[in-house]
Amino acid sequence: MSTFDVYALGNALVDREYRVSDAFLVEHGIQKGMMTLINETQRHQLLQALDHEFGCIKQASGGSAANSIIAVAALGGRSFYACRIAADAHGDFYAADLQAAGVCSNLNQQRPEGHTGTCLVMVTEDAERTMHTHLGITADVSEEDVVVDALQAAQWLYIEGYLAPSDSARQAVIHARKLARESGVKIALTCSDPSMVTYFREALLSMIGDGVDLIFCNQEEALGLSGCSDLESALQQLSHHSQEIVITRGSEGALVYHQGQIVNIPAFVVAPVDTNGAGDMFAGCYLFGRCQGMPPLEAGLLASRASSEVVCQFGPRLPLQRYTELLEEHRKSLS
Repeated sequence: MSTFDVYALGNALVDREYRVSDAFLVEHGIQKGMMTLINETQRHQLLQALDHEFGCIKQASGGSAANSIIAVAALGGRSFYACRIAADAHGDFYAADLQAAGVCSNLNQQRPEGHTGTCLVMVTEDAERTMHTHLGITADVSEEDVVVDALQAAQWLYIEGYLAPSDSARQAVIHARKLARESGVKIALTCSDPSMVTYFREALLSMIGDGVDLIFCNQEEALGLSGCSDLESALQQLSHHSQEIVITRGSEGALVYHQGQIVNIPAFVVAPVDTNGAGDMFAGCYLFGRCQGMPPLEAGLLASRASSEVVCQFGPRLPLQRYTELLEEHRKSLS
């Protein structure tokens, strides 16, 4: 029996979320709906403007893979997160928040000096999220951050696409993939954001390497990664890289490609207020379901239920007790 259901490798970012206007994005030259990497000076200037004009409505430990791995833990799964934080106040907050969520990690080791990564999440009235990220010390994620024993004792290795821009992080991914293959650990990768496919496509493909067991992406990412103009062709192309593919489509639900068949996952009709974390939630719940032996349709329905609920509130996660309630509601709906 595996010690962990999912071992994830990704960025550690403290998310600070703001409700902003479209005019603010235009005024500051911010590209709506995308993740943009910024330096410390840009972070400081934008943080001042956001705090002055709007005020932070939510702060949480984040990062794409972190959000997913917390969902796994909250549903009752056993999860481990490998990342990097600094010896600063944000790092203290991050480690405590991750531990409170029930996630094991490598953060009990001595932390280096520097700045823990932060992500400024700006949500407009149409619920679209725009992110400006200062990676800080998480840009230095390397092979040293891969905890071999924990990885080898997991069912799944989950790789965050946001690691693509960093040379050392990509090497860490390649190292982790090799260990996973040697240990019979399945490998999943999330594209994370359209910007990763647009600007770091080759780096992302190098992280996929000779193939993975599961790819998560949204429709835009699927088309960009495959180089195709329609979803049917994209699925066919991506099937050369993975035997299982999940494509989320927002209010249209999701598509799952598995064993040569396409499974349609319906969406739950809601009125979203914040789409930040919806894809991460879907991936975490789907992975949990697959770890529990659920077939793709059943795992997809659980993921769709949870992601439709998280977009109805601010922040990328639900209250911890809500996950177990959702799981029970999901089981009842199938009986």
